[in-house]
Amino acid sequence: MGRAILAGLLAEHVTVRGGVRVTNRSAERAADFDGEPRVTAWVTSTDETANRQAVAGARVVILAVKPAQIADLASEIADALAHDAIVVSVAAGVTCSTIEAALGGAGSVIRAMPNTPAAIRLGLTGLSTGSSASPADLALVASVFATVGDVLVVPEDQLDALTTISGSGPAYVFYFIEQLEAAAVARGFTPEEAALLARSTFRGASQYVIESGQNPVDLRRAVTSPNGTTERAIATFDAANIAQIMDDATAASLARARELAAGN
Repeated sequence: MGRAILAGLLAEHVTVRGGVRVTNRSAERAADFDGEPRVTAWVTSTDETANRQAVAGARVVILAVKPAQIADLASEIADALAHDAIVVSVAAGVTCSTIEAALGGAGSVIRAMPNTPAAIRLGLTGLSTGSSASPADLALVASVFATVGDVLVVPEDQLDALTTISGSGPAYVFYFIEQLEAAAVARGFTPEEAALLARSTFRGASQYVIESGQNPVDLRRAVTSPNGTTERAIATFDAANIAQIMDDATAASLARARELAAGN
């Protein structure tokens, strides 16, 4: 996800004053930026001060590590942060208050939950502020994530729920595409033909619901002729209680997010 955000910041229409600094665990990953003059990269495996060097003087600091590593990383960089630094965490389940405690009062904290389509600048990022983040801080961070897609600001107690929808949501879509491709192969199409059928259908339907501005319920009804083939398929979905399955799936995802927040 860090690489996806970086791609947005390096887009032609985006200017980052002072350039971008990144840290990587390996020299090989850091070498990816050797030909990019706007990026300075450090290697944490060979330089124990790398993270502190990278954040020194920065206005926006993005922590893109696993949830279990966030508190330790925040503690490590706390006294190297600029007085007006905004620390942005993209770790699921770790609360602003936890990060604020690890920082010991340094900087302000904002949580961000982008999703994987950010890699092609079609992402959705949820943002929530900690106790010390100002409206100006939020506006600046929103402008960062706007480089990779849409931004939605929600109260922090809704951010985990947002994660179950837009954060995990791409996986749900990928899963349905996977199953539709398998169904096409079972009906005699080659894997290549099945991929074209399923992926083009999902792309077209998604774009149609966005550009038409219509409710998906109305669009579905418009293509579901009485006693037709689509009606029979939808009836099968209803018999399987897809609505309940989706509710159960998002509830399970939310429960896991709360487990992560509790350190489990």
